[in-house]
Amino acid sequence: MTGLLVVTAVPAEAEAVRAGLTGAGVTVLPVGVGPAVAGAATARVLALAEAAGQPYRAVVSAGIAGGFVGRVAVGGTVLADRSVAADLGAESPAGFIPVEDLGMPPELLGGGRVVPADPGLLGALRAALPAATVGTVLTVSTVTGTAESTAALADRHPDAVAEAMEGYGVAVAAAQAGVPFAELRTISNPVGPRDRGSWRMGEAFTALTTAAAAALR
Repeated sequence: MTGLLVVTAVPAEAEAVRAGLTGAGVTVLPVGVGPAVAGAATARVLALAEAAGQPYRAVVSAGIAGGFVGRVAVGGTVLADRSVAADLGAESPAGFIPVEDLGMPPELLGGGRVVPADPGLLGALRAALPAATVGTVLTVSTVTGTAESTAALADRHPDAVAEAMEGYGVAVAAAQAGVPFAELRTISNPVGPRDRGSWRMGEAFTALTTAAAAALR
C-alpha cells in the first residue's frame, strides 16, 4: 500500500499543500475544478494505483473555500464531517427538493448526496488541527453569489460551515474504491454576494500550507 493521496482543484492549491510537506509518502495532484472532473480524475488515479498493486491508504480533498459568515472566519481552517452535493436535486415552487426525495431507486444514488468523512481519518486530522472548525462542507457546481441564494443555502444546511466545488466528487470516487476520505479547506472569502475585494487568497493559501504541515503526512 502506498501513502496518502491529496487532490486539489488547481495547481496553486497543490503548490500550497506541497509547501507544507516535509517528507515522502504524500502524493499531491491538481485534478480539476468541479465535482464531475474532480471525481473522474480521482477515480482514475485510484484505479491505476490499485491495478499497480499500490493502492492509496486514504484520499483528502484539499483547497480553499468560501465560509459561511458567523460559522467560520476568513483565513480559518475547516474539516468536513461530511461532504454534501448541495445542488443535486430539483427546483420547485415550494423550494429545493433533494435528489433522494425525488423517488429514484437507492441504487441509482450511489452513496447518496451526503458522504461522511472516514471517522479514523477525520479523527487524525482533528487531532493535528485542534483549532479547525468541523462541520458540513457543501459541494456546489455554481458558486453562491447573491444574498438570496446564500440565505436559502444556509437555511437548508444549518450545520454547513463552507462551500467548495470538488469534495463530493472526490468523496464518491473514494467510496467507490473503498478508500477512506476526508475534506480539508481553508477559507478565502465569505459565502455571499460576489465581491472580489473581500477575497483573501493569500491568507487562505498560507493557512493551507500550515494545515498541510501539521496534518498531511
